[in-house]
Amino acid sequence: MDKQFPHHYIKKDKKEYLRRYLISYAIKQRKKQNKNQKEIQVPEKQRSQLYQLLEEIFLSFKFTFKDYKIHIVASLLISIAIFSLTYWTYEEIFKDLPSPIELTKKEQSVSTKILDRNGKILFKIYDDENRTIIPLSEIPKSLINATIAIEDKDFYNHHGFSVRGILRAIVSNFKGEKLQGGSTLTQQLVKNRLLTSQRTFSRKIKEVLLAILVEGVYTKDEILEMYLNQVAYGGSTYGVEEASQKYFDKPASRLSLAESAVLAGLPAAPSAYTPYGSSPELALERQEEVLRRMVEDGYINEEDAIKAKEQSLILSTNKIDIKAPHFVMYIKRILAQQYGEELLNNGGLEVTTTLDLTTQLEAEKIITEEILKLKNLKVGNGAAMVTNPKTGEILAMVGSVNYFDFENDGQVNVALRERQPGSSIKPINYSLSLMNGKTANSVINDSPITYNIFGSKPYSPSNYDGKYHGNVTIRESLASSYNIPAVKSLAENGVNNMIDLGEKLGISTWKDRSRFGLSLTLGGGEVTMLDMTEVYGTFANGGNHVKTNPILEVKDYKGNIYYQNECVLNHEDCSDKKVIDKGVAFLISSILSDNSARTPAFGPMSTLYIPGQQVAVKTGTTNNLRDNWTFGYTTDRLVSVWVGNNDNTSMSYVASGITGASPIWNKIIRTQLSEETPHIFSIPKNIVSKKVCKGSKLIDEYFIKGTEPIIELKYCRPPIEILKEISN
Repeated sequence: MDKQFPHHYIKKDKKEYLRRYLISYAIKQRKKQNKNQKEIQVPEKQRSQLYQLLEEIFLSFKFTFKDYKIHIVASLLISIAIFSLTYWTYEEIFKDLPSPIELTKKEQSVSTKILDRNGKILFKIYDDENRTIIPLSEIPKSLINATIAIEDKDFYNHHGFSVRGILRAIVSNFKGEKLQGGSTLTQQLVKNRLLTSQRTFSRKIKEVLLAILVEGVYTKDEILEMYLNQVAYGGSTYGVEEASQKYFDKPASRLSLAESAVLAGLPAAPSAYTPYGSSPELALERQEEVLRRMVEDGYINEEDAIKAKEQSLILSTNKIDIKAPHFVMYIKRILAQQYGEELLNNGGLEVTTTLDLTTQLEAEKIITEEILKLKNLKVGNGAAMVTNPKTGEILAMVGSVNYFDFENDGQVNVALRERQPGSSIKPINYSLSLMNGKTANSVINDSPITYNIFGSKPYSPSNYDGKYHGNVTIRESLASSYNIPAVKSLAENGVNNMIDLGEKLGISTWKDRSRFGLSLTLGGGEVTMLDMTEVYGTFANGGNHVKTNPILEVKDYKGNIYYQNECVLNHEDCSDKKVIDKGVAFLISSILSDNSARTPAFGPMSTLYIPGQQVAVKTGTTNNLRDNWTFGYTTDRLVSVWVGNNDNTSMSYVASGITGASPIWNKIIRTQLSEETPHIFSIPKNIVSKKVCKGSKLIDEYFIKGTEPIIELKYCRPPIEILKEISN
């Protein structure tokens, strides 16, 4: 070093500065490693070598920069530019660049469909994108060709991007034709599925790079299928299947050339070209442009284009597409609880329900017509359900007379709301009596009585007609719905025992037992219609409790099965338990289907009577006239009906069996009965028939074996004569 640079180039003050700097630097580094370490002394030899190295670098740069200033500055600027460009390219393009295989691996939002039992669509659930995935084989060739002609004529020839398309777009945009984008179908697919819609230079580069990569991974038909299933056709409608359903109310496979041309023209500007817009003529102009392009590219001839333009387009009604809305919202709540909101809204579930849309629409029509007739009785609302007791299937659920009457809470589903059942709850109480050894022929005295219960006001039940009927049998008191015999029976059976049995039969609302007393048998405890369908369904099902189940199958659009109703589909695991004996269930059904036993209260030709059919039926009306019910069933059909007002105001007058719920029940259940094969309840093996006296007449009565009368009556005589014969 001394040979190259004379000693006088190095000033003493600079040497001293470097020496002090090196010592200070070494001490600071050591202190960072160990605070307790003593001050380090830099060895003289190492200090000298380092000093010489720094001296050489400093002086070399000084003399080089002095002679080559321009070159050094230029080199530095170029290096900085290269580094900056490399860094920007990495950060803006390659850092978060998606993989092309995400097109098939990345889950996309697919609508959930709720269907009736026959596959008819009730409703579609989605967050922002209403989409149904279908294979390319189900998309008509006319729509495929129309899309290629108007969006990307070189689709089958380019490798992801089209130079000619980009140049054409630049020229068209320069001329003011803003609808020319220059992106190929592959680029549009990449942009919509893998990138954002943000218009930046870096996103455009990503788009082109990914388009090239995608073309190397997938075939043209695969790309086309993915594109047609994800492209936006206006609003929340995505994919050709949903677009076809929305605009023409048909599956995409059935689209005509004229309809295909309309849909193919939408993606460029859905809000402008929609036939539902304020300028529907723009849709026809766009359709004509699509057909012209198809002729130019040789997909169709001029004659085909003319016929398509002349074809009248029949558009579907642009409205909220929902059928059986109360039922749909009930199903939606169940699905959300079981599978979560994310899967429900975006997972493409296909939910086949037990609902029969034909039965549903008939029930809706009947309720609407009958409620209109009851306006003068201050009846403003009605609800109904039709179920299959054997399987628990819900075939119809009408939650109110008009779901869309939001001003009057029409969206409230009365079938799920707690309301007082009136006398319709009595069969639970009388089931207890029969289970405790009573018979349908057991006598109860219908006479005044007052119950003095500690801590409560004296309770004196009264009958609906305000009369007393003397000695009546259980058959007569239940069929004619006398209140006093029911209260006397409950006093004997026990309120807690009735609650226990009610919960086994399906009641879920009697949790606070301290609220209930003897009035429970007259409807003093709130229930839901849904629960009561399980109660009456148990009687119809021979004592076997079957939970209501509104779902047949849940699967996703890929075919993965989440749930299947084994009871309905495979006839397995229908009943969860035996609640009451077959004989008891049969006796309740026999009493409720006995028109002569109900005649004293309802008359011989009430709306509860259906000639030629054995149908069990029970009504219920609350004392304040806020609720009026009718529940009636055969072995395989149960119809539940309620009328009242959503605001809980009283009706002016409702006579069970004549007005209110019973006429609605009568009309609905008739739709479920067959005149060719009239319904009759089958008699269980543990039931025997014996002659008993009703007044001066002999009638047949059913008994559970072991409870039947010992003496076989041949004719009816006064009791004193019978006693004399026995004593002799």
